[in-house]
Amino acid sequence: MIKAIIGRKAGMTQIFTADGKVIPVTVIEAGPCPVVQIKTVEKDGYSALKLGFDKTNEKALTKPQLGQFKKAGVEPCKVLKEFRLDDLSAYAVGGEIKADVFAAGDRVDVHGVTKGHGYSGVIKRWNQHRLKETHGVGPVHREPGSMGANSSPSRVFKNKRLAGQYGHENVTIQNLEIVRVDVERNCILIKGSVPGPDGSVVTINDTVK
Repeated sequence: MIKAIIGRKAGMTQIFTADGKVIPVTVIEAGPCPVVQIKTVEKDGYSALKLGFDKTNEKALTKPQLGQFKKAGVEPCKVLKEFRLDDLSAYAVGGEIKADVFAAGDRVDVHGVTKGHGYSGVIKRWNQHRLKETHGVGPVHREPGSMGANSSPSRVFKNKRLAGQYGHENVTIQNLEIVRVDVERNCILIKGSVPGPDGSVVTINDTVK
């Protein structure tokens, strides 16, 4: 059975193993996630599971959004995400998926939105070098430098690494290891870092690798 859950990144810490090793982990508040809808191949053309996360007030949702939760008979949630799964026999509308769907040692892919850095220069965004600190260079030493504006090609090629918006993009980190699952606190501890700032919403799936 393929497993998936929605969670919130709480932050990073470290834990000690029985043999004294230190493991850096990301703490994720995972679920509980009510099953809002089950999509089937016969009715929708593909099989998928729609989960909610983070209960909210009815006033915070539009009528079409609220209608989905009322039809399923579950409380309204801020977050609503869909997971494509092949086998949906173990799920039912109105049921809940909790952190215990995963276990220590499982390999997962974690998807989130990275931290936004705003409009950034080429040094921060692309890790480029500064210009030389010699006479005739400057007065700005952090600019991208010459663009080669000759009669040919008389333009800047597409995809040239220049300044621009940096961060705040969808990123998936694959093949991370679950170190510990705390069912009572709805927490999953994942080895290493995951995308996004503390408090951001992430999704955890079985790894595709």
